[in-house]
Amino acid sequence: MEKPKILIVEDDLDLAEMLNAYFRVQNYEVLTAAWGKDALEISADVNLSLVVLDIRLPDIDGYEVCRQLRLQRRTQDVPIIFLTEKRDRVDKLQGLELGVVDYITKPFDIQELRLRVRNAISRVARQATTNPVTDLAENELVDEKLMELTLTDSPWAMLLVSIHGLGEFREQYGFVAADDVLRAVTLMIRNAVREHGREEDFIGHIGPEDFIILSTPEKIGLIRERVETRIRQSREYFYPLKDRERAREGAELDTLRLRSGVLESKNGPYENMENLRTALFATAQ
Repeated sequence: MEKPKILIVEDDLDLAEMLNAYFRVQNYEVLTAAWGKDALEISADVNLSLVVLDIRLPDIDGYEVCRQLRLQRRTQDVPIIFLTEKRDRVDKLQGLELGVVDYITKPFDIQELRLRVRNAISRVARQATTNPVTDLAENELVDEKLMELTLTDSPWAMLLVSIHGLGEFREQYGFVAADDVLRAVTLMIRNAVREHGREEDFIGHIGPEDFIILSTPEKIGLIRERVETRIRQSREYFYPLKDRERAREGAELDTLRLRSGVLESKNGPYENMENLRTALFATAQ
């Protein structure tokens, strides 16, 4: 099992080294940064489980680091624990408003910090089976469903719907607008399954911008046609007013490109989940 990754952002090198050594013994993978800018660069490249963040840093303060982390899709839900000498109530409130999950003042009890780190990561792990934006199944729940498909003899069909370019869209218009796109597409998929599928059909995320719908070979074509039609009809409304005319005219905005594909059990057999995933993504067009 992959070790949880902790980023310790602390300019006191002795303290940072002590925390690094301690948490490595506790079976965590530990990364350290003494500057806020370095912390943001690391977080852009690594899937973190938790950030221990000092408020007083040599370049930008911990509040600004926290704000930047909350603006990025990769880190917007990563738990952050402030580790600081500040004890004022207003400082704690400011941290809580930014989404900090805990606040520990120096000097601190290392055992207490260990427990708070463990509890914060455990809370996120319990919530990680559903997407926080769309409320659809992801991660372990989707893996379980894919594993079932590799073992069953019953015929099945799976539709992949991918919204490519959402990262660029998020950079241009903000994560709130990007989340609205995900919610809108989710609603369209739910409605399509409700109209043309079955009650037991499964909807989930196989990737951040990739949806899957599991149904029967007889139903999947109608579901696909309905989803694609609704997304294409609504695409221009995903954009702010100033860009809707260009979207309506079909101008190349280089964002929100729809790709879809269908995989059926008759295309198999599939030895494992990875074979199934690879075959599914190969159908996208």
